[in-house]
Amino acid sequence: MSCIEIIELTERTPENVDRERLPVEAAEMLKQKFGDKIAVEMISFGPNSNWQLTAQDWVGYIPLTPFVSIRLLPKNGVKVKNLFGMLEYAYGLKSFHLSEKGLFDCDTLEDFYDRLASILAHLILDRARRGFYRSYQPRSDQLPYLRGRIDLQRASLRPWEVKLECHFEEHTSDIKDNQILTWTLLQILRSGLCTENSSHFVSHAYRRLLSIAEPEPCGPESCLGRIYDRLNDDYRPMHALCRLFLEHLGPAYKIGKHEMIPFLVNMANLYELFVAEWLKAHNIEGFSIEAQRDVVIDRRQNVKFRMDLVLCDRVSQQPKSIMDTKYKIGPPSMSDIHQVIAYAEAIGCREAILIYPVEKESPLDMWVGDIHVRSATFALEGDLDEAGWDFIHEIMGS
Repeated sequence: MSCIEIIELTERTPENVDRERLPVEAAEMLKQKFGDKIAVEMISFGPNSNWQLTAQDWVGYIPLTPFVSIRLLPKNGVKVKNLFGMLEYAYGLKSFHLSEKGLFDCDTLEDFYDRLASILAHLILDRARRGFYRSYQPRSDQLPYLRGRIDLQRASLRPWEVKLECHFEEHTSDIKDNQILTWTLLQILRSGLCTENSSHFVSHAYRRLLSIAEPEPCGPESCLGRIYDRLNDDYRPMHALCRLFLEHLGPAYKIGKHEMIPFLVNMANLYELFVAEWLKAHNIEGFSIEAQRDVVIDRRQNVKFRMDLVLCDRVSQQPKSIMDTKYKIGPPSMSDIHQVIAYAEAIGCREAILIYPVEKESPLDMWVGDIHVRSATFALEGDLDEAGWDFIHEIMGS
């Protein structure tokens, strides 16, 4: 990747880029494919005007052409190390101690991606040495012999057929647990973002999987709600990593013979997920945290609110605070205030809190009727755990 021109952009920070670094064709492609993630404007109306690029709330890496790539960096003082920490909590990787494998030594998101791909490949190869997980799966087939249960209705309607329609269970490794791994490794290989060293292990792991499971297309939701027992419990970290990759690998697009797959993280979504998972992982004495609570407003028209966080009394389960995460800088907007008040009214809660990654110069603290609306800060600078405890003390008023 040394011969590739890498253009670095920071969230919400305009950057002037000349045409030698970003040719017209590449700029047009950037606008067409990623216009919702990077604003592309000409600085002037001249025929040879340079570009002004402004990244939105996304970080990651876009292999735009074989010769030009875009690196998107986080704002709000978020260091790459803290970005990795947010991903660890958000995707349940903390309990697997993956950071002990040198993830925090990475300098860029591409390095982090490469290291995670290598870790996933090694976990899969380790499982391959012990044998992949197998289970009984229902199958149906026309066979010249009896196996399992005969489809008597079909047999009676087609007595001339020699082969029997049988329904049976087959002990196989071509199951969803393994198909998720196969599909994820295929996407990683197609992305082209791995180094030569990690690509070797990813390719080896993919070949081992391909011999026992087809790469059936699947999304990140396939990695959630899976059942684990003593026979497949080591699949849990592998599926957690698959979910991270599948959620942030964008759709593929082709440039000539080259296929490109970007790796992008939506910081607003990540911040919301990180705050929720961090609070769940740390006990607030006497209280519990519920994330993504749905409150139906009108069943006939299927109108409902989905709330980021609700802090409830552990015994009575009565809500103490409704909380909404906002990955924004600047003063709270009226629309955000109206939104969180509506949430509080919907569940009969008297306290509404807007959570921001940067401390406000003038923190919000006001009463609207009998609802107390205020802002709080879960900072992304410095140590994330310290910032989390500071946040808890702030919302608990201690």
